[in-house]
Amino acid sequence: MHLRDATWTDAEAVETDLALLPVGSTEQHGPHAPLGTDALTAAAVADAAAESHDDEVVVAPPIPVGVAEEHRHFAGTLWVSEDTFRRYVRETVASLAHHGWDRVVLVNGHGGNVDALREVCARISRHDDAYAVAFTWFDAVDADDMGHGGPVETSLLRHSHPELVREDRLDEAAADAADGWGEWVSGVNLAYDTDEFSENGTVGDPREGGADRGARLLDEASAALTELLDRVATRER
Repeated sequence: MHLRDATWTDAEAVETDLALLPVGSTEQHGPHAPLGTDALTAAAVADAAAESHDDEVVVAPPIPVGVAEEHRHFAGTLWVSEDTFRRYVRETVASLAHHGWDRVVLVNGHGGNVDALREVCARISRHDDAYAVAFTWFDAVDADDMGHGGPVETSLLRHSHPELVREDRLDEAAADAADGWGEWVSGVNLAYDTDEFSENGTVGDPREGGADRGARLLDEASAALTELLDRVATRER
């Protein structure tokens, strides 16, 4: 059940303690992909897993702004501090738990959220009336070419939201893209912001991302999330 589409009486009738909370970001993804890429892909994975899961799962609306100050030089990027982000996530999970949906998987689509999500999920599980874990979809798939606005994210977008990919800008995105994330010396990333190593914000060649691969990635990510839901549903707290 998707809370955004349900009435309160629909929500009251749901008999489950499982919830999915998609978490993304509003940030640049090169000249070809939308600012909402991370929230869109996280929601697509959450929706697919909820649809395929044997038991009913509550799907909350995505959290669209995350920890993304590294992209601030690119227009349209929004960000909050880690403290603000953690508080917002924690209070959202608390409101889900208030209604009995107290086993929550946060479905994440943004790398900058990972550390904050791990910390806040631990705090929720130790101190609140809920159990929470974070699932980052691109860490659960077989893809070593993730990049940023690169072939992996572009593939999933071409499958789930093809109308939002600017196909006529893919060559431009690839021409000015970085080969890898950051500026590394002796195991240290010297760059704090994306514009220090990528002229247009893209990392990797998005032209290598196709809709067929996107469908496979979505299947793989949602299958992994479904397996996680099964474990969360039965795990002693």
